[in-house]
Amino acid sequence: MAKRAAGILLWRRRATEAEVLLVHPGGPFWAKKDDGAWSIPKGLYASGENAEAAARREFREETGMTVDAALMPLGEFPQSGGKIVTAFATEGDFDAANLVSNAFVLEWPPRSGSLQEFPEADRAAWFAPAIAEQKLVPGQRAIVRALLDRL
Repeated sequence: MAKRAAGILLWRRRATEAEVLLVHPGGPFWAKKDDGAWSIPKGLYASGENAEAAARREFREETGMTVDAALMPLGEFPQSGGKIVTAFATEGDFDAANLVSNAFVLEWPPRSGSLQEFPEADRAAWFAPAIAEQKLVPGQRAIVRALLDRL
């Protein structure tokens, strides 16, 4: 069975178009990657768990912000590794400088025996849709298009 993840694409109105909030994954693998590396705030959820509740939890864990607003379902988006992302959207605002993300522990450098802690998301930023599509991992680009189709 495919792994499932759920996330929220937060968006806000600007003068001529919407902007979307993306997060950059933390850790050494992603440190020097930019285009094609960003993501919507999302995370895995268990079979039988409510996808919307999981999306809210994962958004809070990756950003530090609680989303209480109604969520608009955007659909399910298969990823290249076989994972399926269930995406939701809501309008809101977030000061990217106030990002507070959960951490994970990783042996780094590999086979060193040294454990280091890294944030799940090391930064957040607002992007116009065209730029967001460049920044996002390829499997999530359709999430931005789904939002724009509904606005």
